[in-house]
Amino acid sequence: MDTNPPTEHEYTNSLIHETSPYLLQHAHNPVDWHAWNSEALELARRQDKPILLSIGYSACHWCHVMEHESFEDKEIAGYMNQHFVCVKVDREERPDLDKIYQMAHQMLTQRPGGWPLNVAITADTHAPFFAGTYFPRTPRYGMPSFQEVLERIVEYYRTNRNELEEHTTAITSAFRQTEPTRDSDINPDVLDTAVKELIENYDPVYGGFGNAPKFPYPTGIELCMQAGASNRAEKLPNPRALHIAQHTLKAMAEGGLFDQLGGGFYRYSVDAEWSIPHFEKMLYDNAQLLSLYVDAWQAGGDELYRDIALSTGHWVIREMQSSSGGYYSTLDADSEGEEGKFYVWTLDQLRELLSEQEYAIAEVRFGLRGQPNFEGKWHLNVKAPVHTVAKRCGVDPLIANEVLESAKQKLFDARATRPRPGRDEKILTSWNALMIKGMARAGYSMEQTAFVESAQRALAYIKQDLWQQNRLLATAKNGKARLNAYLDDYVFLIDAILELNQARWRTNEMEFAIELADTVLAHFEDVRHGGYFFTSDDHEKLLHRSKPASDDATPSGNGIAARVLARLGHLLGDTRYLETAERTLRLLSSTVMRYPSAHGALVVAMEEFLHPPDLIIIRGHLERASKWLTSIKGGYLPHTMIFCLAPEEKNLPGILNNYKSEQEVTAYICSGTSCSPPINDIDQFIDTFRERKSNA
Repeated sequence: MDTNPPTEHEYTNSLIHETSPYLLQHAHNPVDWHAWNSEALELARRQDKPILLSIGYSACHWCHVMEHESFEDKEIAGYMNQHFVCVKVDREERPDLDKIYQMAHQMLTQRPGGWPLNVAITADTHAPFFAGTYFPRTPRYGMPSFQEVLERIVEYYRTNRNELEEHTTAITSAFRQTEPTRDSDINPDVLDTAVKELIENYDPVYGGFGNAPKFPYPTGIELCMQAGASNRAEKLPNPRALHIAQHTLKAMAEGGLFDQLGGGFYRYSVDAEWSIPHFEKMLYDNAQLLSLYVDAWQAGGDELYRDIALSTGHWVIREMQSSSGGYYSTLDADSEGEEGKFYVWTLDQLRELLSEQEYAIAEVRFGLRGQPNFEGKWHLNVKAPVHTVAKRCGVDPLIANEVLESAKQKLFDARATRPRPGRDEKILTSWNALMIKGMARAGYSMEQTAFVESAQRALAYIKQDLWQQNRLLATAKNGKARLNAYLDDYVFLIDAILELNQARWRTNEMEFAIELADTVLAHFEDVRHGGYFFTSDDHEKLLHRSKPASDDATPSGNGIAARVLARLGHLLGDTRYLETAERTLRLLSSTVMRYPSAHGALVVAMEEFLHPPDLIIIRGHLERASKWLTSIKGGYLPHTMIFCLAPEEKNLPGILNNYKSEQEVTAYICSGTSCSPPINDIDQFIDTFRERKSNA
């Protein structure tokens, strides 16, 4: 008699023991998948098989397609199991592996990579000898079938074993040549050069940069904002750059990239017009865009930007924050097996839900005439401003807006009853840090206490669960934190703490930031040449230890490190941080100048090295000091840090104890190593602040 309980799955592989939602999605494939670990790597060596490394993430549409077409196919799976040790990697958990093998793909194919990324690597050195992305089940799109690709890999591995050692040497040499080793001066025109490149790539009709598919590119928008709205070092603001930033942000906000009902941005637009997105929502995109919309509102005063920031922040709290405080990673593009199904509408659905007046106004607002814009259904894009809607519908603009909000609420409520897209509930330290920064900035700039509290909860979660034995961990899910943290985890978190402490000061958090910074210097810094490695000195030894300089979907870790360590150095008067930041910028200067707009985070750091940020310290009873703080708020101040410290704060780190409260409120205005005398009068404080800004 069979006493084993029945199972609903025909196959189960070792991924069933993982926590990553992406890996768990493949746990019942007939492919004998392994996670990247010592056991799998040793198995490949022992069996003398190449490793088939497949990298993706849970919200990746083409990853799902390839799984259904190939990895669930018994015949293909059988061939993979026979000839390879098959390893699955979640690129969000292991960006170290993803960066290495994406770069290898570019070296081998002379084309940019993507996901899914499929790489054949040797069992002994882990050097790649084949790399590709998506392959179909049967030949199409001008591509061979995945089965044909596998057979070619096996044949090459069988007949060219003698060449693999030479190939490994060439690959490792090519990796080494990508790393700069020689210092150069920092070009004072680095920001102008970057903005010129962005202007050349700008789409003057629809906004954004380049053609379809069109991505938000937050670091590019930030460069344009800084060039367009600030007046530093006797350079006049660049109105063209500011227009590009504002036009792009407005186009994204009113187009299909933004969820017009629930808030939050999708990953990218499949068209140049920002009309139809790839419907996944990523935490890191929304974190960076949240900050940018707050900045745009402060720079230009357009309430649209404030509304978008508010809506995005509310979406984060409602849908992306866990009960423990950490922020989840992604929402899938698909629900019920169809991309975008959760978000789109038929006209019959809209008419059934809305009153006659609500439908009439929604029809004009969202352009619901003619052919539907997404596979026979409508994805909502703003096509007319409210005053135009009001005029066409013959109502007062205030009434039109009220009716529109009522219609949106009805649609939002109805949509909430649909089966939802999947949510990747792992909590990534680096992405959480980006969102903590965004929520903190939005919270104190727009006086949204709930946003600041949300950021505080997320930081508290990281410190409690992901800071263990004085080191960060990179990810957590279901209460299990794991994996050594990367450079981005540390420096993004320092950046977040600096931002959150401008919303309200916590000495223990600043001490935490110092611990993080000292860990970066101890375990990530290249003391010999400068710069910071992506992995720590006690990380698992991989094919290459990279020192990434360019931005990708998130800012460069080296760029953020140089900027926040320099800021920490100015704030604390600690020259160690200033010197390590300078070494990094000098090492990477020539790399940046080859393509400045691709190195936005480093460009911003270089600007602040050339023109140190302003530092304002206000000491006094918080109720009285808040008036001083309010008197200088309300503008776009990308190179200014403002901290408000209660007089009872003692044992402050660094030179902060030197800023005494001589009367009820005392302020200090500093730039670099130069500070004003103590200021005890609010009118003098305002005048000194304005004079400093006008002479910046």
